[in-house]
Amino acid sequence: MDKPGLFISFEGGEGSGKSTQIRCLENWFRENGRDVVVTREPGGSPGAEEIRTLLLTGDPGRWDAVTEALLMFASRRDHVERTIRPALADGKVVLCDRFADSSVAYQGYGHGLGADYIRNLWALAIDGFKPDLTLMFDLPVEVGLERAGARFANVSAAEDRFERMGIEFHQRLRDGFREIAASEPERCRIIDAQGDVKAVTERVIATVQECLAGQGV
Repeated sequence: MDKPGLFISFEGGEGSGKSTQIRCLENWFRENGRDVVVTREPGGSPGAEEIRTLLLTGDPGRWDAVTEALLMFASRRDHVERTIRPALADGKVVLCDRFADSSVAYQGYGHGLGADYIRNLWALAIDGFKPDLTLMFDLPVEVGLERAGARFANVSAAEDRFERMGIEFHQRLRDGFREIAASEPERCRIIDAQGDVKAVTERVIATVQECLAGQGV
């Protein structure tokens, strides 16, 4: 019998190390014989990547909270329909750098629209479609912003719109992610993102193994 598709999302504040850990988990799954698709949000499909540019560049106040949320879900619907669902139908593991929980945290908690407002959009735009497992990378806001600043100094300062929002915004994000995890403990796991890459990777793999064993996957 073919293995079922598996959808794992990676969440967390800026500089939490999600992107690095996705690659580490990708390698682990491939070593264990699984086909893997690595994708991201906003983005992950041609149309969604165009919307990504609108969302992540420009002045921090470029969009109001509602417009930003609608753009996020327009991008997300295209991503789900064109990338994620087809990969799952083929039995692949999909590892996604951010998904709809980020909208709950960023626009719901960070910008003050409220979690329920975003969850209603989630239900309307993609029928409430959720990952099988969500890993939430948690670390102090100051540490994450310091990491993010170093990253953009070395890579690209173009997509730094969210990083330039105030520290109070980022603290609301962290609190929001923690509340999301507490509200859905069967799907969400908090990962301590402090320490070196290897230590965090070990935590990630141990968590994934535990969850897969519990699901019989």
